[in-house]
Amino acid sequence: MRIRIVDAFTDRPFTGNPAGVMLLDAFPEDSWLQNVALEINHAETAFAHPLPEGGEADWALRWFTPVTEVAMCGHATLATAHVLHTTGAHKGPVRFATRSGVLVTETAEDGTVTLDFPTAPLTAVDVPEGVAEALGAPVRAAFDTGPYVGDLLVELADERAVRALRPDHKALTTHSERGIIATARAEDPAAGYDFVSRCFFPNVGIDEDAVTGSAHTALAPLWSQRLGRAALTGLQASPRSGLVRTEVRGARTLLGGRAVTVVEGELLV
Repeated sequence: MRIRIVDAFTDRPFTGNPAGVMLLDAFPEDSWLQNVALEINHAETAFAHPLPEGGEADWALRWFTPVTEVAMCGHATLATAHVLHTTGAHKGPVRFATRSGVLVTETAEDGTVTLDFPTAPLTAVDVPEGVAEALGAPVRAAFDTGPYVGDLLVELADERAVRALRPDHKALTTHSERGIIATARAEDPAAGYDFVSRCFFPNVGIDEDAVTGSAHTALAPLWSQRLGRAALTGLQASPRSGLVRTEVRGARTLLGGRAVTVVEGELLV
């Protein structure tokens, strides 16, 4: 079985968010999938297998962190679409059957992958007690991101505050199902992005995620409403960093980015 490591939401190796990708004939037992994801030890590993022709989807897709299966993952979906395109395993748009419904990806001639994901339903909430202390920064506003994303989205004062965060990851675990998305408006939109974010997911074994596609299904509608534009670009200001192009289309949000395969090998077990 071939296994690949793909850097997603970037066009350069060793940046963006790395994901494991395995194309299978069928899904083995969950324990095997979890053990492989733990062995790969990236934020997510994607497992996919082809479905019979004529159905509502072309491939079944699941995502595992090193410790658990998740309901939605943007960067590993992008990585999987990239592998299907570059290996010739699938031609044209791909319909993935997932725990979040059917997700469609389309790859352009230049390699840019566009993901069609459900827009997260944002609900304003009171800032939970202890969140600001756990993050180490004052919080301006907080939002619940709904069942598929499962994060608490918090707005900070400015880009510098987001970049300076050094959170207490253990203290963050009590405030949401998956973790915390911290965001602010870009200090200088001329730099090529409209907003910044960082994502902390200690509840699923990821202290800080490098570039999070699913989080941008919540970030896009927030900043689209604030800035008055449907199409925006977000910078996830993690140490690896990466850009996510977003476009809100009502109940759906388009996420765009590139990917680079950096490792290809053979799984021996």
